[in-house]
Amino acid sequence: QVQLVESGGGLVQAGGSLRLSCAASGRTFSNYNMGWFRQAPGKEREFVASISRSGVITDYANDVKGRFTISRDNAQNTVYLQMNSLKPEDTAVYYCAADPRWVVKTTNYEYWGQGTQVTVSS
Repeated sequence: QVQLVESGGGLVQAGGSLRLSCAASGRTFSNYNMGWFRQAPGKEREFVASISRSGVITDYANDVKGRFTISRDNAQNTVYLQMNSLKPEDTAVYYCAADPRWVVKTTNYEYWGQGTQVTVSS
């Protein structure tokens, strides 16, 4: 069992930045590929970014590429999402997820956090 706890969400103006964190516990963190997803009101949960166990491989949704950066610190059991140049359409609840498999852009992850709200005002 892997427990995931997100933090760092909040209210920010358009053009601003936020850094989300996701702290993992329960299993060996470096055995898990990690992903960030988001869900806006009335919409399905969607892929944002993912990172491989070692951090060498990353993947991004097209609409965040160049603005968001996913990273991880295996010594701290934490994955991060640095979000720059935020837009109102980035407003959503952001979730981190973990899976021992490399999951390509889908929500088919085994473990999920509870989410953190990000609100971008115009």
